[in-house]
Amino acid sequence: MEKLNKNLETLERSLKDDLVSNQSTPTSGQKFVGDIDMQIARDGTWYFQGSPIQRKKLVKLFASVLTRDEAGGFWLETPAERCRITVDDAPFLAVEMAVEGVGVNQRLTFRTNVDDIVIAGPNNPIRVGTIKKTGEPLPYICVRDGIEALITRAVFYDLVELGIEKNKKETATLGVWSEGVFFCLGNLEEELS
Repeated sequence: MEKLNKNLETLERSLKDDLVSNQSTPTSGQKFVGDIDMQIARDGTWYFQGSPIQRKKLVKLFASVLTRDEAGGFWLETPAERCRITVDDAPFLAVEMAVEGVGVNQRLTFRTNVDDIVIAGPNNPIRVGTIKKTGEPLPYICVRDGIEALITRAVFYDLVELGIEKNKKETATLGVWSEGVFFCLGNLEEELS
């Protein structure tokens, strides 16, 4: 455990040093470090060498340099170094939602497990996928640059409570408005005639 803590402290120090000393360095000078033994589990827990990272400040530091490439890979990226990590689902969780206004003028603001604040809208859409085996909804909100937060079940239930019915082609859908955009949460069972 002592070795793990020392490795984690070294990684943290290196990351902070890179961010401070290379703020104006172009990314073309990055050194590819390779894959590191860091994982973000589906429940939002960050692991390093198989052990959970307990310090929230450290998780937030790593989260601040998390990027996603066009192929869907996740990276910790500083001006000096680039390391690939494993993400089981979405790297963040949307754990809280605040609602302002109603209807088309409604604004939905989410807080993630790393305290990012995200307003659902054209640049931060909500999407709902499904678990193939069960058909259970998997709701997400885009946090930044293709990086999403899985909306927790409790927050999704709050979203559904806000939902309004809207007719889309031959089907009734349930969705919510935020920043003038209607986000479909799912189709209602009955089809319209």
